[in-house]
Amino acid sequence: MTELAPRADAPSVDVVIPVFNAPALTQRCIESVISYLGSSIQAIHIQDDASGLETATMLDQLSFPILHIVHAPENQGYGASVNEALARSKADFVLVLNSDTELLENILPPLCKALLADPKLAVISPVHQDYKFRLDRYHRQPGGYVLTYRFQGYGFLIRRQLFNALGGFDKEFGRGYFEDTDLGRRLDLQGWRMGVHPDVHILHAAGASFGRGQSYRRLVTQNRSKYLARYPRVYRNIVLISRDITYEDLPEQLVESIDRVLREGGSVHWLTPAPVSQLPCLQLRNSSIGFKIIMKLMVRGRSRQDKRISAVWILPRVPVVLRLLFKLWVRWKSLEMRTWDAG
Repeated sequence: MTELAPRADAPSVDVVIPVFNAPALTQRCIESVISYLGSSIQAIHIQDDASGLETATMLDQLSFPILHIVHAPENQGYGASVNEALARSKADFVLVLNSDTELLENILPPLCKALLADPKLAVISPVHQDYKFRLDRYHRQPGGYVLTYRFQGYGFLIRRQLFNALGGFDKEFGRGYFEDTDLGRRLDLQGWRMGVHPDVHILHAAGASFGRGQSYRRLVTQNRSKYLARYPRVYRNIVLISRDITYEDLPEQLVESIDRVLREGGSVHWLTPAPVSQLPCLQLRNSSIGFKIIMKLMVRGRSRQDKRISAVWILPRVPVVLRLLFKLWVRWKSLEMRTWDAG
């Protein structure tokens, strides 16, 4: 892995906002960046992805000196728009924001601090109002972030030289969806880390540009198929069952196996009698053993093969009834089953 370090004193930061319609939300996003980051950044690069007249006119009427607007002649999609806008930046770090996000404060200090504290951290994201994880249950890395193996592109601060060295987002994903997840896989393959900062919050009106209609569903289905074809190991979804035990007390070989599954894009759902704290990354889920969660996992992925449970791993001293239940399910569904020693 090549080290790409910013200047030691204070890293320079630019903001990139790809825009496609949604003029009111876009203007709100830009004005929030001006309000909270105006004195902390060098430039705001707007890439208008062939929006309608209303959006283009609104952008042209903005008169902030640090605003640089380019109107693309034809619609290329989110990934290509970010690539082109980011290519115009000369900053150490670039903050990329969806045009349907809004800042509530200056989010740069903690995000920059995390990138400076961990030279292997490639990209870090804030959380939004609908974030589904209980981040207080996860271990914090140097700089205060929580490790994740799945990168989401609604808003993120990234090392500019690294983004360019990787070729940016892959244009094969067209107008959007899964190009961010694909970039995350490529970052991980080269030994970089990705993070989410629990103390940094933004608003995100998801789907404001493309909506959630038929066009959205078609794009998601099409690009999910591309992603899954590239990374077939993401089909690994494991249920791990144990007695009350901390993550640090798990057998070393099991920890290595869990990490391998997560790094390859899979997931592990760990069932224990009581909730576990200080989990290492967001893709290791933990729930208390109960009928409802067991049924939920057993029917998971009925319409999506990449979400289905593929294996059950059992540690010693799991109650006999529970062990028997999962053995029957494994036999019924022809799943992989593995038992682990205590260490």
